[in-house]
Amino acid sequence: MTMIENKFKRGLEAGTPQIGLWISLCSGFATDAVADVGFDWLLMDMEHAPNDLATVLQQFQAAQAYDTTALVRPMWNDTVMVKRLMDLGAPGVLFPMVQTVAEAEAAVAACRYPPKGVRGVSLTQRGNRFGRDKGYIDEVDRQTCVLVQVETIEAMGRVEEIAAVDGVDGVFFGPADIAASMGKMGQILDDELWDQIFATAAKVQAMGKPVGTLVGTPDLTKHVLDAGFLFVAVGSDLGLLARGAERLLTSVR
Repeated sequence: MTMIENKFKRGLEAGTPQIGLWISLCSGFATDAVADVGFDWLLMDMEHAPNDLATVLQQFQAAQAYDTTALVRPMWNDTVMVKRLMDLGAPGVLFPMVQTVAEAEAAVAACRYPPKGVRGVSLTQRGNRFGRDKGYIDEVDRQTCVLVQVETIEAMGRVEEIAAVDGVDGVFFGPADIAASMGKMGQILDDELWDQIFATAAKVQAMGKPVGTLVGTPDLTKHVLDAGFLFVAVGSDLGLLARGAERLLTSVR
């Protein structure tokens, strides 16, 4: 028994756009409903959704049957939480609010066993198929995708240093928080905001590192993909439910 090939990470390495969906409903059943739609990746959110380890595990299990990669965003760049998510079998971790080189290094270290990192060792856990995957320790670094989220103007000013950290596989730009740091709270379609994001993303792309983001409109989705963004979330399960309910009610009243 060997680790499942991380198709999302291989896709980034090949320069193939990866289209994703944010998962915020904290439900294995809801995840099951969208996991076989055809998204390249699903992001189980712990930062802005009331997920815990048990609900993330249920969502990982629901997604496992389908041809998609289940990533996770912890609530913070927390070594203990990341250790537990890795033990659950997370094939990729998106670290929120990475502001400095030291924080990017800490994110990578949390996903790596000593001597390359600080991840605690359990020889029987879901990630290594409860001890049955004898090649896990040698293979896990190659199969784990470490993504860092740049979410402020200050972090964008340091983006090349952050992206250059060994083990960082991609940089994700968070438009809502970047807008807030620019004094444009809630203005996630603002032209100045996206001019800043595109200009900063180009620096990372010039280094050969993939960039990603979360968008909510078809026009902006096309724009970021045309600009070479390789991992793009195009909506969320929560948004689909909330906006779908609103549209349904409006259509019958």
